[in-house]
Order: sequence, then structure tokens, then C-alpha cells
Amino acid sequence: MKIEVWQGDITTLAVDAIVNAANESLLGGGGVDGAIHRAAGPQLLDACRALPEIRPGMRCPTGEVRETPAFDLPAKHVFHTVGPVWQDGLRDEPALLANCYWKSLQLAEKLDLESIAFPAVSCGVFGYPLHQAAHIAATETLTWQRSHHQPRRIILVAYNAATYKAYQSALAALGQPVEPSTSAIFAPLAMGLPPAAAH
Repeated sequence: MKIEVWQGDITTLAVDAIVNAANESLLGGGGVDGAIHRAAGPQLLDACRALPEIRPGMRCPTGEVRETPAFDLPAKHVFHTVGPVWQDGLRDEPALLANCYWKSLQLAEKLDLESIAFPAVSCGVFGYPLHQAAHIAATETLTWQRSHHQPRRIILVAYNAATYKAYQSALAALGQPVEPSTSAIFAPLAMGLPPAAAH
């Protein structure tokens, strides 16, 4: 088994769970958060609103994860995780970002899911340096896959070529080269996963 890297729109993937890079309110936002809410339809916002608040305006603390159905998305579940806002790297940002991946994988295992797709958590408006974030994503997912059987497919989704290359480099540095042919074609198995667009 290998960590898969795919460049494209995470909202199109027919996997068991896609991870949403959310904010603590879980009420939608920009970037991938907004794209997932638009593609899932208004029921997703209703489901997020129904999640209990820990304190006013906070339904999910940084580094944690919450689950909702995926509604109009081809995925089955949406895992909403809140990545850290990058400040200087000295305020537990790496540990909090690692938790986003690890706790999402723990939840996928608990729900007996076969496949999960992650966006580049914290790399948009939260400002996490791309190569550092890619290293954390690669480290956490590889470590998980080497000691757990579920989920069987772990997909790192790149929204652009720079993110794709950062994932490739991070995985290669940890001993898992990403073959361009395999990653670009993205073998669909029987799950309705689209091929990546040619780049």
C-alpha cells in the first residue's frame, strides 16, 4: 500500500470520507471549505450548525475533527478538521497540524472506512508553509499506514502543481517515491474515482 497523490478537485472524489479544512465555527469559509459546502449543498451547513458548540462560535477546536454526512457530494462522509493558523512555528503548529491528520485517520478506522482524501490542511488562508505542511501530511499518513489496515486508501489531494510537487518530495524523502504514471492516471478501482487532469 502507498499513500496516493492526486491533483484535482477534492469535491469530485467518490471516497468514503473527504477531509474539510474548516474553521472552528464549522460554518463554512473560503478555499476548500467553501468549495465543499457549495458542492455538498445547504444540508451540510445545517448539519454543522447542529453540532454542539464547545463555547460560543466554536464547534471544533484546532487539531480536532468532527463528522457529518456528505449530502450531495460523491463521498459518504465529510470530516471537518481545523488546522492551525501559522504564526511562527513555535506555538504548537506542527503538533496541531499532525493531529488533524492522525485524528481524521483514527475516526476513519473507527467507522471502518476504506478510503479517505485529505486537502492541504492549513495551506490556504491559514498560511502554513507548503513544504513543512506537506512533510507533516506525508509523515502522519505514512506512519499510520505502516501500522494500521484501515483506511486502506489514503489520498493526498493537491489543488495545484506546486502542492503536488511538495507532496511528491515529502513522500520521497520518507522513502516512498511517487511514480508519475501511477499518480497521474490514479487507478479508479471500483470507486468512481476520476482520473487526474493532464498537467
